[in-house]
Amino acid sequence: MSTEDLTCKEVVEIVTDYLEGALSPEDRERFDQHLTVCDGCVSYVEQMRETIRLSGMVTEEQIPFAQRERLREAFRDWKTG
Repeated sequence: MSTEDLTCKEVVEIVTDYLEGALSPEDRERFDQHLTVCDGCVSYVEQMRETIRLSGMVTEEQIPFAQRERLREAFRDWKTG
């Protein structure tokens, strides 16, 4: 990443790395700096944290088979788009 300020789009693209602690110290600082000036991204990060927390409470067996298949289909080609 560059040394410029992050855009909201970049924040969305790297939020998982941020939450997993996988950003370099420099990129984490840029991310944190963006959050000091962007309430929308603060809300987005909080929503992602809550989604991760809640999804960790659900086991695969608790998801009906048809739902699991729809999720698999939806994400099958996710990285190719």
